Amino acid sequence: MTEFEAEPEAAAALFGDRLELARRFTADLAREGELRGLIGPLELPRLWSRHVLNSALLAPLLRPGRVGDVGSGAGLPGLVLAIARPDVRMVLIEPMERRVDWLTEEAAALELDNVEVLRARAEDVRLPAPLDQVTARAVSALSKLLPITAPLLRSGGEFVFMKGARVADEMVAASKTIRKLGLRDVSTRVLGEGIVDEPTRVFLATLP
Repeated sequence: MTEFEAEPEAAAALFGDRLELARRFTADLAREGELRGLIGPLELPRLWSRHVLNSALLAPLLRPGRVGDVGSGAGLPGLVLAIARPDVRMVLIEPMERRVDWLTEEAAALELDNVEVLRARAEDVRLPAPLDQVTARAVSALSKLLPITAPLLRSGGEFVFMKGARVADEMVAASKTIRKLGLRDVSTRVLGEGIVDEPTRVFLATLP
């Protein structure tokens, strides 16, 4: 049986008094994840460091308000952010039924009253009010992701997308889309250096 990664020291710093909830979520995902097709069989030895802590790094960038997580899947980063930021209303948008079931069940089990789960593709979702921010992790390239998520945001809303090492190349490929949408304050940031083994890159931009 693949060994489950021990809790890294950085977890306490990133979650503070919400650490116990983060532990419960991570344990649930370790137990159910592969069985329910949420994570791959090789992810257990790096579940904390590569997935949970990686997602938690985004928490300080969120504003109090409503934040959408597109393609929420296993709850990375959506459920992790709901744990780390109880002052933020997380709207988890996921098209696959078995993943929606997991998100709904886990939010209830952890008593996260700041979570709403919607079964829909980003381009089809209908919200009662626009979002303040939208995030996504490992969903698709910026050139595709920006046009389908822009309609979910309010004027002045912000994209906060977790990206890999090739984010600069994605920005070049999406340059026409960025201009067409009139995005402001377009930038990237590296989060977690000196805190976690695998820092994460974030694409940031504001809708006019």
